[in-house]
Amino acid sequence: MSEEKQNQSLMTKPKKIWNDALRMVKGEDVNQLMESFTAEMTLVAEGLCEDQNTLRSEVNRMMNEEDRRLQRQEARIGELETLLEEQQKEHDRTVTELRNRLATLEKQQKERERQDRAGKGKKERNRIRDLTVLILVAAAAVIAVVLVIKLVK
Repeated sequence: MSEEKQNQSLMTKPKKIWNDALRMVKGEDVNQLMESFTAEMTLVAEGLCEDQNTLRSEVNRMMNEEDRRLQRQEARIGELETLLEEQQKEHDRTVTELRNRLATLEKQQKERERQDRAGKGKKERNRIRDLTVLILVAAAAVIAVVLVIKLVK
């Protein structure tokens, strides 16, 4: 039996070495490596998640800031549009007022021209009447002189 024990011992030694080697590759070291790898990957994933949350917060802050800026610009545009409408109404009123004044002045000018034409016609008639009276007076004077001369002779 000693030979069998020896054979068995020879067979068990390589098996033991093989099992020890397998245990080293598979065993506790692999588990420890897996735990270490998992811990490091968890740390990396947590860091990435934290970075992503930071970036998301920054993007949200920038979007909110941009929204506020757009709201201010829209409010300013609204104010400017209102101001423009008010100024346009004021300009329209001014133009309407100036048109009315111009129409009034044109009417007054036409009336003056009509009166001037009527006045000129009247003046001309008055001149003709005055000339007629003057001619009649001159004719009467000539007749009177002729009569006086004939009577005196």
